[in-house]
Amino acid sequence: MSLDLDVYVPAIAHGDTRSFGVWMAHAEPSVRESLRSFAAVVDVEAVLQEALLRVWQVAPRFESDGRPNGLLRLAVRIARNLAISEVRRTKARPVDESDLESLADTDAAPSAPDPMLRQAIALCRDKLPPKPRQALDTRLASGGGLDDADLAESVGMRLNTFLQNFTRARQLLADCLRKRGILVEELGT
Repeated sequence: MSLDLDVYVPAIAHGDTRSFGVWMAHAEPSVRESLRSFAAVVDVEAVLQEALLRVWQVAPRFESDGRPNGLLRLAVRIARNLAISEVRRTKARPVDESDLESLADTDAAPSAPDPMLRQAIALCRDKLPPKPRQALDTRLASGGGLDDADLAESVGMRLNTFLQNFTRARQLLADCLRKRGILVEELGT
């Protein structure tokens, strides 16, 4: 990256959201690329959003080391640390491609879903606010066939708004299930 994004740091440190938006537009592709190796095992969008939120929060205390793009380097470090923490928390590991093929070849029927769990999920989903519920339903209905930008456009949301609504829906759904005694971590969320 030839542009030193640290030119925006003084304004960002003083709470200038417009400068942060410009910085973020330039920085986001690099931060996202740094998370590429985690794509199979963590929700990269959630990690990316959390990392950018943390950058905004720490920007007033950021001190440059004199090298270009210090805040961007910090953002990459924050994002990678969050991804590593998420991998450790979920104990997720990438699945080998040959294992996936052998699973696809088996004729074993999947176990029947727990009807009480389905009911709890449905009840919690129905309690979601309209926009988060719409984002959740849209992503689930796509079955992974469309990327988030297309999904956001299909419901008339900006990509960032769609992702925020989806993340909020996941959190609210998890909180609701926990209140019903369902350990969400064990379900693999």
